[in-house]
Amino acid sequence: MSESVLPHPSNRILAALPPADLQRLWPSLKPIELPFRQSVQKPGVPIAAVHFIESGFVSMVVMLQDGNGAEVGLVGPEGMLGLPLLYGTDRADIEGIVQHTGIALQLDADSFAEALEWSPVLRRELLLYAMAHLQQVARTAACNGRHHTEQRLARWLLMAHDRADGDRFAITHELLSMMLGVRRAGVTVAAGSLQRAGLIRYERGQLEITSRHGLEAASCECYAAVLQEAQRLAGHSGR
Repeated sequence: MSESVLPHPSNRILAALPPADLQRLWPSLKPIELPFRQSVQKPGVPIAAVHFIESGFVSMVVMLQDGNGAEVGLVGPEGMLGLPLLYGTDRADIEGIVQHTGIALQLDADSFAEALEWSPVLRRELLLYAMAHLQQVARTAACNGRHHTEQRLARWLLMAHDRADGDRFAITHELLSMMLGVRRAGVTVAAGSLQRAGLIRYERGQLEITSRHGLEAASCECYAAVLQEAQRLAGHSGR
């Protein structure tokens, strides 16, 4: 493959690679579909491959023994699933569940380990992304413990909107309940409030963002804080 026909990935990590590194890595990347609700990473199961998200997004969910779960982070085209491999381990107690259909570029674990050796830029970009993701996880924990459900729902919808390919995406109150770690009744009340305010439209499992500006005003400070930190770390790319 010549540099003149080198693809232009949507994934931010891959897009930040020097042309020569991307050219070398590209033949090993396998495009795969991300069907809605598919488990891309399973807790406690060895990770056989990493996934660079090209489109759509994946919820990182912690499941408890009683069957309840809560989302601790979102991964979209800004990131990658399989971060434990970056740190020399092959599993984590977190499940990655597709919440918005899309495409990922899959790289097997052995090829990933090799790429980390010959591409210092890839390693650096992944470490910066891992730091941004850690900040997101930490903020999510604080937000879930301190802020009202309506604020948290607005935050989640903004994060989902950032990673979706439009203003509409499939979601149910049941899934939102798991994502936010609250009872379904609480999600229904919060979603109803946002809908009455003209910020969203929800019907038959489809949610539409009708006022991005309004959602930003309804959200707590956690959305802006996570976004600002991600942008700051992304600013270190190429240094």
